[in-house]
Amino acid sequence: MPQAVLLDISGVLHEDGIPLPYAVEAVRRLQEASIALRFITNTSRKTGATVYAELLQMGFEVERSQIHTAPSVIKRYILQHGLRPYLLIHDDLVPEFDDLDCTAPNAVVVCDAEHRFDYAHLDDAFQVLNQGAPLLAVGTNRYFHQRGGLHLDAGPFVKALEYAADTQALVLGKPAAGFFHGVLEEVGIEANQAMMVGDDAEADVAAAMQAGLQGCLVQTGKYRDGDERWAPDCRLESSLMSLVAALD
Repeated sequence: MPQAVLLDISGVLHEDGIPLPYAVEAVRRLQEASIALRFITNTSRKTGATVYAELLQMGFEVERSQIHTAPSVIKRYILQHGLRPYLLIHDDLVPEFDDLDCTAPNAVVVCDAEHRFDYAHLDDAFQVLNQGAPLLAVGTNRYFHQRGGLHLDAGPFVKALEYAADTQALVLGKPAAGFFHGVLEEVGIEANQAMMVGDDAEADVAAAMQAGLQGCLVQTGKYRDGDERWAPDCRLESSLMSLVAALD
């Protein structure tokens, strides 16, 4: 039995704002167990406050302090290092960074910018990077699941900027080991005593296992037949409730 469970949100708890079958009950049972529960996500089309409000609205019993988002980690890094970012982000994420100084940028932040991933914005980011600025990325996820299909995530655009500017992005969300370890440090649990549960075999499960955590891949969300090849030693469950029932 793990002492801490980290849950990805989209694809594990819900799809397009609709809770997955028995997911609310599964979270309730985990909250009642003697397990440290945290909800972690690379979602960067909404603020942490919005993620929290949406989970409550869907019926999940969560505390704001249990939610860890990759954009919030990026913001903390920016403040710690006194950076002025060029923000290549989604319109809905702008409030997360409203209080930052973005004049004369000396860093580039790339999240899932959706329609801002056009030539003009990508070229502006390239110009800043070409002056030696660091590239900070929410993650390297190739795609996400929404409205019944797969859609481009931030990862392909991060790779394009890396190639163009001959630089290496500092990834501060999943699949970076530091993201998982940062959450566990706050919880006070060692990596080998924690389990990451996700629908992304690469960024969620394989990455967590490489960071020393146990990994569970659920066959919901973006999961596709055969994805477990990316994490061959992981636990495979049909859903979050299937895992909770097995842990019980």
